[in-house]
Amino acid sequence: MPQKAAPTARQRRVGAELRKMREHAGMNVARAGEQLGADRTRISNMEAGRLGVSDERIRMLAGIYACSDQAYVDALAAMASERGRGWWDEYEGKMAATALDLAELELRAVSLRAVQIMHIPGLLQTEDYAKAVFSIAEPEPTPAQLRVSLSFRLRRRDVLDRDDPPSCTFLIHEAALRMEFGGAKVARGQLESVLEASERDNVTVRAIPFSAGGFPHAGASVTYMYGVVPQLDTVQLDAPTGVMFLDGETHLVNYRRILDRTEELSLTPEDTRDFILAIAQRL
Repeated sequence: MPQKAAPTARQRRVGAELRKMREHAGMNVARAGEQLGADRTRISNMEAGRLGVSDERIRMLAGIYACSDQAYVDALAAMASERGRGWWDEYEGKMAATALDLAELELRAVSLRAVQIMHIPGLLQTEDYAKAVFSIAEPEPTPAQLRVSLSFRLRRRDVLDRDDPPSCTFLIHEAALRMEFGGAKVARGQLESVLEASERDNVTVRAIPFSAGGFPHAGASVTYMYGVVPQLDTVQLDAPTGVMFLDGETHLVNYRRILDRTEELSLTPEDTRDFILAIAQRL
């Protein structure tokens, strides 16, 4: 298959899982190449995501590595076969590669759970609110950059309207609910939109009040995207300098615990609606 100059997060993930599978089998690259009938360079390129891997090749390698977790192999093979351009490809060269990767991960996720500290979750943001957030970025975006960022943000929201939308749990800190990006009118409209979204069957919103006190990883926003099997989950961390994706087994276990503990401190969905409504009415 043709070599890929810039592998996507999905392609890199398929390769990383193949590397984990090989290492768990205690097999080095040279031996894996011999078993596959290929040189070690091909194995290395597949594991780096630089070469496409078919679902048949995934199953062949799983057999070579004696991987007995059939659900995991099936899910990885399905991930490898997910080819073709997505809507996010229209923004290539206009948005950061990590933004395109995030849109694809959201589309492929079975469910997701997020903690937001200072902003309303991107998938729930209104156009006016998102515009206000993007407008204060440093360096200040040009009008063209602002239009592209806003268009991309609004397209991401479509994942909630697809025929089989992911089940989403949004844990939103009181700080984010009280931040008046764009002024009181925009903030009130955003809170009303969150309340409307919380009525969806696939969306759960829970507030983390100031009175909850401290909680794990309180200084950063986290999104945990669940794959078909736990091994294919992904953690996304937000930072002013960009987005980071984590998929190591230890990271996944730790962030599941962090989200569990944070959710335990959050208000119930019913109390959250009353809580948000009270904040909106004061604006």
